[in-house]
Amino acid sequence: MTTTPAPTGANPAPPQTRSLLREPAFLRLWAGTTASGLATWALPFVLGLAVLHRDLGAAGLGLVLAARTAGFLVAVAVGGVLADRHSRRTVVLWSALMAAVAAPLLIAGLGRSVALMTVAAALAGAGQGACRPAFQALTAETVIPEHRQRANAAITMAVRSSTLAGPALTSLLATFLDVRTLLLGIGLLWVMAALIPGRGARAAAERLDEPVPCTGFRADFLEGMREARRHPWFLAGLAALGAVITLGYSATSVALPLISRDRYGTEWVLAAAMTGYTLGALAGAAVIARWRPRSQGLVALAGLAAYGFAPLSLMLPVHPLVVVAAYVLAGVGIELFNVPWFTATQREVAPDKLARVSSLDFLVSYGLAPVGLALIAPAVHAFGVTAVLAACAVVCFLAPAAAALVPTARHFARTPPAPVVRPGAPARR
Repeated sequence: MTTTPAPTGANPAPPQTRSLLREPAFLRLWAGTTASGLATWALPFVLGLAVLHRDLGAAGLGLVLAARTAGFLVAVAVGGVLADRHSRRTVVLWSALMAAVAAPLLIAGLGRSVALMTVAAALAGAGQGACRPAFQALTAETVIPEHRQRANAAITMAVRSSTLAGPALTSLLATFLDVRTLLLGIGLLWVMAALIPGRGARAAAERLDEPVPCTGFRADFLEGMREARRHPWFLAGLAALGAVITLGYSATSVALPLISRDRYGTEWVLAAAMTGYTLGALAGAAVIARWRPRSQGLVALAGLAAYGFAPLSLMLPVHPLVVVAAYVLAGVGIELFNVPWFTATQREVAPDKLARVSSLDFLVSYGLAPVGLALIAPAVHAFGVTAVLAACAVVCFLAPAAAALVPTARHFARTPPAPVVRPGAPARR
């Protein structure tokens, strides 16, 4: 059984290797991940256009999106196990093709059968969920450790850029193309995600050196959970992330449209805040692509805590530009957390369990958001929006601070990094 590799440290001196942008294997992985991210984002938007065109009702849209989320949550755990048992490239191939097959089924059901569209949406969500942990593990197989943080930042920037430019592009295409053609385009994006990435060479060779014992799904999944428990920083960071998503993200998703309408009397604040969040995330990813802080875990958790400024700005009678600035800061912070978090997971977790541990991350990230949305609306009705936002802001600040108290959280590593000794300088004892 493969064991956890020794941590490489938070401040390694990178070797003189060529740029990631000149690595065909990474470029293929980047293109495939970007295509999957764009397809994932585009589906709810295009289905919203179907509602505007009266091809789908509002209740049907809710049912279809719920089925998509359910398919994702079921498949992300299954995909993690499969990606640790078999080739990550193969799991990406078949899961992306599964999502691609959902597109013609959605087209067939559009305006005719909500039941067929619900099944197709569940299939699309399952394909999306199964490929996420496989893509995460495939990145570790494709990119050398010294370049993984930059690689994760590049992938994040591509996905964020698609969410920024995607609405305008889709709206433009919708003036020339109907909803069925747009759905077909989503299916083609998934075909690209399936076929473009190559097979990772580095960790795959190590992982497949020993035969994989034939065990059941439950045993394999629990083995991945045991691996996660071996990393206290991971459990602490995941708990903090879950708290921020469940309360902070959900509260702002409900409150921002209401406050934009009721307090400021315009939808401009809603649009500007969401755009500012994405621009901030792009800036944060660009910064962390090259920045290597000595205590990367503390910096990452501080970035996660910055999301607390979003609900804080909504509960105070401030100028709308202050709200936008708070969302920009939250966007910067979320990528200061995400990129080192993904990189540390790829570095610290045993290669043969990486996909399963990553699936736990995605289960929390995507699974708790609907729970939070379901709880926030009744809480706002019972206690008022200001009280709910205040409580959520406090949780956003305190949960990462509590996670930072875990000893291994400082560096997102079980052992602290070795100090970097400059040439000619005496080594510290």
